[in-house]
Amino acid sequence: MNARALISLIIPCYNEQAVIELCHRRVAAAVDPIRDYDFEIIYINDGSRDETLRLLEGIAQSDKRTRIVNLSRNFGKEAALTAGLDNAKGDAAIILDADLQDPPELIPKLIHAWKDRDADVVYGQRTSRLGETWFKKFSASAFYRLINRISGRVDIPYNTGDFRLMNRRALDALKDLREQHRFMKGLFAWIGYKQIAFPYVREPRAGGRTKWDYLSLWNLSLEGITGFSMTPLRLASIFGFIISAFAFIFGCYILLHTLVAGSDVPGYPSLMVMVTFLSGIQLLTIGILGEYIGRIFNETKKRPLYFIDKIIEHNT
Repeated sequence: MNARALISLIIPCYNEQAVIELCHRRVAAAVDPIRDYDFEIIYINDGSRDETLRLLEGIAQSDKRTRIVNLSRNFGKEAALTAGLDNAKGDAAIILDADLQDPPELIPKLIHAWKDRDADVVYGQRTSRLGETWFKKFSASAFYRLINRISGRVDIPYNTGDFRLMNRRALDALKDLREQHRFMKGLFAWIGYKQIAFPYVREPRAGGRTKWDYLSLWNLSLEGITGFSMTPLRLASIFGFIISAFAFIFGCYILLHTLVAGSDVPGYPSLMVMVTFLSGIQLLTIGILGEYIGRIFNETKKRPLYFIDKIIEHNT
């Protein structure tokens, strides 16, 4: 008899003590009835400071399908997700959030969509985002529109997160991408292959507090924009050219107006406005350059994306 295909469930965790046991119960209940596949459940503990690791150790002892990848410190969700993908042994992998906003009960339907349409990637596309503020929904929509407009050939699907299924071919391609500044949604799209959407309703958090405040989301959006587009640098050059052309034309106007009409040259107020405006443009341009140079600096150091403290598995 041929061995059944193995599917890896990858669940990054950071301070999820309020929901982690419920998460495992719902994941187990979703995959237990599936007889056509074997499953491994990989929890990546991203340096949690609460009781998450202790609870995960108990889960690993009670469920032999479970493996805990404990990172040496908090490296961030993108790095933790990479650690999970690197350690996945399956013929396919499914990424879930521990907060249960991506319902584990959809796993069978996700697998069915994968096999039925012979896709390399099945990505969850949110038709509704329950429990989120209007501003977060608006800003997320605006970000996806912006990055797709400026990212050139990479088309990042709207209203998507990390919830998706990837086959081994897509997993191996993704593992070759080792850049330090990781915007995973962009990397998922960048590898290409056959990708199909799986519409679903994103649920509110089952417990605990979100780790993504607006500052974190802003930083993540910068990672996406600078990682997949040179447009900000080009805009800085274009804006500089426009300002220089305007300054030249305005200077000619002042010179001719003074010589022909004998008018006084505009004084202190107009001078201060122009100096302040141009200084702001210069600082903005320097800031854009700094974002890209900082990323070049980090890439040249070639540091590992993460370190593993230990891997915990079921003791037989």
